[in-house]
Amino acid sequence: MQETLDLSGHVKDLGGAFTVRRLLPDARRQSVGPFVFFDHFGPTMVTRETDDVRPHPHIGLATVTYLFAGRIRHRDSLGTDRVIEPGAINWMTAGRGVVHSERWAELAGDDGMALEGLQLWAALPIAHEEAEPDFSHTPAAAIPELAIDGAAIRVLIGEAFGRRSPVPTFAPTLYLDVALERGAAFDLPVLADEMALYVLDGQVGVDGVVLPPTILRVLAGGQGARISTQAAARLVVIGGAALESRRHLWWNFVSSRRERIARAAEDWAAQRMGQVPGESDYIPLPERGPSTR
Repeated sequence: MQETLDLSGHVKDLGGAFTVRRLLPDARRQSVGPFVFFDHFGPTMVTRETDDVRPHPHIGLATVTYLFAGRIRHRDSLGTDRVIEPGAINWMTAGRGVVHSERWAELAGDDGMALEGLQLWAALPIAHEEAEPDFSHTPAAAIPELAIDGAAIRVLIGEAFGRRSPVPTFAPTLYLDVALERGAAFDLPVLADEMALYVLDGQVGVDGVVLPPTILRVLAGGQGARISTQAAARLVVIGGAALESRRHLWWNFVSSRRERIARAAEDWAAQRMGQVPGESDYIPLPERGPSTR
């Protein structure tokens, strides 16, 4: 049985001094449920001069984007052109391959724009790794909400406390946004095979021990937690069914097969993976290619 584990992550520069805190993958833990990637960006101010994310490819995964502040313009090789706003869930199935860009500079006003959010990657089940690419937008108003003992809970993905999210997934997946009032205390039951907590703001007691912000606590298998706080705080809960096997991760690619990642790298180098309409620039492959062993 997996034991409780705290992951502090590391800061990664995505270019142009735009940094994220990356909690997954970690040398001690590759995934929680289907999630193999967990980035927290912001809070930060972006301007029209801030570098954003040029077109780049993905395979074998779904990107899950959730904002707390600001806006991001998502465009992809499927023809999607969507401004992502706080409270909505945006799930892009890469499957056999998709290309997308993420732009925020063009949305920043004269005084800039505050930006904060999470982007997670869910590895697709092996049977669906080559699924047709797709993009699913679920607006904030369609996300189920409830209140329990001082906790305002939004069921972003999956099912919890009698509420079910309309976001389509390929496997049991859990994602909750929890805002705690001062003095709140509630029991988080076992809602998935694997679960983890991440504190965004404030200090949260987990089974009586304070969990500070920016730590991802992976709960022991088959266990829930008693959540409490003395002051207002916010956290997210992620999880789901365990992956059938470890995944190979290289750059923006996820697969159960190394040779599939190598082929995707070749396809991107030859620009055979599609193009975002209206965009001609792109992020090239890293100089160091994927391992074949």
